[in-house]
Amino acid sequence: MAQHEKTYRFLQVFYFFTFFSNGALFPLLAVFLEEEKGLNHTEIGVIVSAIPLVTVFLQPIWGAISDFTKNPRKLLLISGLAAGLLGFGYPLLNGYYPLVFGIIIIAIFQCAIIPLSDSLTLNYVQTHKKDYGNIRLMGSVGFAIAAFLLGRLTDMTNSINWIFYAFSLAILLALLTLFDFPKRGQGVTVSFRTGLTSLFKQKEFSLFLLANFLVFGPVLANNFYFSTFVLTAGGTLAGVGVAFLLAAGSEAPFMRFTQNVINKVGIMNVLLISGGVSSARWLLYFFEPPTSVVYGTTIVQGISVGLYVPAALIFIRDIAPNALQATAVGVYSAVGNGVGNAFFTFLGGIMIDAGTIFIMYGFFSLITLFGLGLLVYIQRLVKTEDLLTVGG
Repeated sequence: MAQHEKTYRFLQVFYFFTFFSNGALFPLLAVFLEEEKGLNHTEIGVIVSAIPLVTVFLQPIWGAISDFTKNPRKLLLISGLAAGLLGFGYPLLNGYYPLVFGIIIIAIFQCAIIPLSDSLTLNYVQTHKKDYGNIRLMGSVGFAIAAFLLGRLTDMTNSINWIFYAFSLAILLALLTLFDFPKRGQGVTVSFRTGLTSLFKQKEFSLFLLANFLVFGPVLANNFYFSTFVLTAGGTLAGVGVAFLLAAGSEAPFMRFTQNVINKVGIMNVLLISGGVSSARWLLYFFEPPTSVVYGTTIVQGISVGLYVPAALIFIRDIAPNALQATAVGVYSAVGNGVGNAFFTFLGGIMIDAGTIFIMYGFFSLITLFGLGLLVYIQRLVKTEDLLTVGG
């Protein structure tokens, strides 16, 4: 097997275990905080939103350090070891403030893993003419399997602490693949501040950050509250695992063919279709559908996430200068995975306490529509820049 083919397989394994860790923890974190620690939804909203909020400040810095040092593998090793080891101790914490502080410490290191690996992987697939979607889809498979297994395990053992042990172990297993990761050979020739200034001078980049905030922020917040939604609709913890298995599992086949779809319909059209499906899904949940309908609609996440994530990263990669790609991915992750996730997760907790989870989803649907309007405007801007079929 050629070295670059071996690297390709190791990248897939890394994504599998990295997203397995996310799938083990995030779907049931809100349930853990409510049932095991006795917190209300507003307090839960603060804690779960602290994770993406940390990324707002830290992910761009991790990306800039990666660009400057040209050593993302070492940064991934440091951040992964720290997050993995810290996760084992989180269930021992008690009280609102220790739980907030503990999750912030974990998030400082955990938030570096995905943007650093995304930047490195995008560089690799561009160099070797590979498809990012074929690598990233293994993340969706890992997330789906973890959500299903942990849903079953917690239901059978009546202990939800398993979610942290699985989270930590999966991260540590992912780190074993780093020795066959590609080396990034290109560093920055400008300062972090100059790089940020250069990126934000690009109108398409700034507008896309805002659109991504509105469209993908609710998608990420849903990862925290969907378990609560399923339980409210009459489901069980095992049912939560099945729902996440269907939802995350549906992402993989769509990611497999993302590049082909982009080549046929254009990258902005892919983003618009994905966002439109998300908005329609949230609107349906607003009308309090039965559990059977909820399970059935989870598979549309293949379109709303499976197509959206690779397309958005390809778009960011192609509008960013070569020497600033890790920084651009870090900023993009901070705004979408950070600001958007934190804002809608925190607001979602308040809306659940003040009203119902169904009202929260109605709000998500409306906000996503505003994001789609921005994407339409961006599409008009990029038509003259030959970006509709980028990423090949």
